[in-house]
Amino acid sequence: MTDILKANDNKSLNDVSLPLPPLELNGGSDHEIYARFMRHIRLVPNSRIEIKVLSAIQFTADMLDSSDAIVAKTLADMGLRAPRRAFPESYLEYVDRSLMRSGFEVGGPCASSLEMKAHWDETGEDKFAGFKRDYTVLSEPLQV
Repeated sequence: MTDILKANDNKSLNDVSLPLPPLELNGGSDHEIYARFMRHIRLVPNSRIEIKVLSAIQFTADMLDSSDAIVAKTLADMGLRAPRRAFPESYLEYVDRSLMRSGFEVGGPCASSLEMKAHWDETGEDKFAGFKRDYTVLSEPLQV
């Protein structure tokens, strides 16, 4: 028997796992990143979870005067799993470049990057998305 989906069924929530709070109470920035992210994700006025995650990452980075990639990696280390379109391009570039190296090389993938790649493969993301990059072309006049 097949499942019949209604128009308001939200199946994309299964693609996203929100992070868990860090266990260490060392007073680091991990707690602040987690708290600001979780506080803001509830307030984003959008029904798409990918937009909520991306907006909360960018808001947290702006509030902490940090890079989007650092905030996204910290949240990924805490267990955030979401589709590729829910992450800033700088974090995706970091993950894609690290996955092109072996685990023993400098700059190789960390555990959260490998788990993120496995999550993307499970949810049906494009396996070659890391290779599909746009490169700017220098436009010069043909005659000088």
